[in-house]
Amino acid sequence: MREVLLLCWRDTGHPQGGGSERYLEQVGSQLAERGIKVTLRTASYPGAPASEVRDGITISRAGGRFSVYPRALAAIAAGRLGFGSLKGIRPDAVIDTQNGIPFFSKTVAGAPVTLLVHHCHREQWPVAGKLVGRIGWWVESRLSPRTHRRSQYLTVSLPSAEELVDLGVERERIAVVRNGADRLPVGVDAGGSITRAERPTISVLSRLVPHKQIEDALEAVAALRPTLPDIHLDVIGGGWWEQNLRDRAAELGIGDAVSFYGHVDEARKHELLAQSWIHLMPSRKEGWGLAVIEAAQHGVPTIGYRSSKGLTDSIVDGVTGLLVGGEHAGDGDIADLTQAAGTLLRDHELRTVLGEKARVWSGEFSWEQTGTGVLEVLTAHKDGRWVSGLAAPRESNSVLVQSD
Repeated sequence: MREVLLLCWRDTGHPQGGGSERYLEQVGSQLAERGIKVTLRTASYPGAPASEVRDGITISRAGGRFSVYPRALAAIAAGRLGFGSLKGIRPDAVIDTQNGIPFFSKTVAGAPVTLLVHHCHREQWPVAGKLVGRIGWWVESRLSPRTHRRSQYLTVSLPSAEELVDLGVERERIAVVRNGADRLPVGVDAGGSITRAERPTISVLSRLVPHKQIEDALEAVAALRPTLPDIHLDVIGGGWWEQNLRDRAAELGIGDAVSFYGHVDEARKHELLAQSWIHLMPSRKEGWGLAVIEAAQHGVPTIGYRSSKGLTDSIVDGVTGLLVGGEHAGDGDIADLTQAAGTLLRDHELRTVLGEKARVWSGEFSWEQTGTGVLEVLTAHKDGRWVSGLAAPRESNSVLVQSD
């Protein structure tokens, strides 16, 4: 493998960048460390340079939320002809990230295309509006599977793989390479009795957008406050939905019990997680849930909805955290989330046991392993072979063996 092209509608520097962008860039960095030339094509945003090199990856930016797609295709085609921002590009493999819709890069790439799908967006499309939502879901569920019927698929969890099978993608073309995890920043202590806040503290680490359902965490805090008057919620992360959440906290009368930190650097993020007693992830949908593992590094168990699908892979229910609600979309029950949070906040022993097992679980994930798995998938596809199931699987600790 000599050269790889990565395509994604955002990068981690984008104001709305999140876990899916981080996954792709970590993969790119791992490939670059192995001597592979890596180029990432993505959208532009205010203050971002048109081109830069970061962590061994050459990042090329142009276009906005929608125009990023045609502009990327035009740049790839021009680059193969020897001009433009991607001049001279000759990838051996392409990773086309489908965040709802793909780039359809196989039409111009001239190389094997692996489609990266973190999760399906059926539940999120309505947020885009009735018309756009219907078109988007048709593209994702009908047009894309038909267009990529000979492409390798890559996803981050076993539940996401099952969703793709439900859309008609053959199981033998779906490889699963789970997220890795960064090492703790230098100077930041791993969470423990010394770092924990004195008052019952809940954290939510997330982009602030509607489908993350941070309102459910606010509702839980409001319901628990009468019996846990010192309860506090730390909301870590930013997004365009923040003011709505602030307004909702005020409506619930818990404005003084919630801190909104916005975007923070890695050190501050981990300091806040280390203070937490528990971590909530009330998202409607997750492909994996990288924040689950980041909280687990500090011995902090996560509570999330079973219906989010991906969290059933990153949380070992009853071992490293708790899953609540039913299995289907809309089954997430705030009452169940509240009850589980109250139980863990009041039960120090149970919280500690789950947290320490979560810490062990977090140690099984690294970006080096993720990079190895993705390289295995790309190499096989380049050679005309499919990869299916878990690629570069971890060796599970005995107390967590049920996770696989």
